[in-house]
Amino acid sequence: MADEPRRQVMLRWIGSRLLAAVVAMLIASIIIYGSLKLVPGDPLAAITSGRRLSPEQRATLRETLGLDEGFVTGYLRWLGGVLHGDFGQSLVYGSSVNDLIASRLPTTITLVIYAAILALVVGLVIALVSATRPGVLDRIGLVVTSVSIATPSFVVALILIGVFSVQLQLFPATGSGADGGLADMVYHLTLPAITLAIVTFGLIARVSRAAFREELDSEHVEVARSRGVASGNILRKHVIRNSLGPIMTLTALLIASLFIGTAVVESAFGVDGVGALLVTTIGRRDFPVVQAISLMSVALFVLTSTLADLALPLIDPRVRAVGALT
Repeated sequence: MADEPRRQVMLRWIGSRLLAAVVAMLIASIIIYGSLKLVPGDPLAAITSGRRLSPEQRATLRETLGLDEGFVTGYLRWLGGVLHGDFGQSLVYGSSVNDLIASRLPTTITLVIYAAILALVVGLVIALVSATRPGVLDRIGLVVTSVSIATPSFVVALILIGVFSVQLQLFPATGSGADGGLADMVYHLTLPAITLAIVTFGLIARVSRAAFREELDSEHVEVARSRGVASGNILRKHVIRNSLGPIMTLTALLIASLFIGTAVVESAFGVDGVGALLVTTIGRRDFPVVQAISLMSVALFVLTSTLADLALPLIDPRVRAVGALT
């Protein structure tokens, strides 16, 4: 019976997180749909860049975009299509938005996973070294992470292309290698993944270092040291394990940000992914595609942050305490 109140609190906590996710997605969908209505002047003129259209073409476009509908009616129609997995037709490519995104999504997913693994490994290694080796190594780690955080991705891309593609000719400068299988895709995506990882690992290292240092200075670690517990066991069982909460939350958000970051990196390396598609369709005012990718990006942020929140009680026993749930 003692577990019943705790179970009820857990269920309410999970329900509140899920409700917050749904509300966030609804608000984001309203803003994304409303962006079309905020185009100054005649949205159709902005979309077509002033090109001459026949009355029939204008009528078809206005119907497709719901320009003649009220905001609420048009939004509900668009949202109904989204909930049924239908993002409409591309104005530029003339094909289904779903097909356009689906054909490019595997490349972008591979790139994001590749970059996330690199960023996590490098960031955590630097954090551990900085936290456990105060002094010169810690200062070097702070300098490296500062450079990582401050350097724009397009600058990193240009440097990597110049060194590893032009000078050393170790990696291709463009293309995704999607037609050559997974191994060829990984080979082609190495420089883009390194670019994304370089501009990401610094933040992971900073947050992880702070979490590790806090645990290293905690009382239970001091007690473990006084009992002669090996340093490796202290790091694994106390420091790293108790630091997973903030690290996991940050990592979840950074993975979502990597998806957005592919817009610059894929364009720089000529990778035919979702990010490059977003840049192209923004320039050509293909609103249905832009709206779909924008909504997917927000959904990824909401999903990863919600999953990280829900996983915290499984990782950190302290969160499972009734008083820790808010």
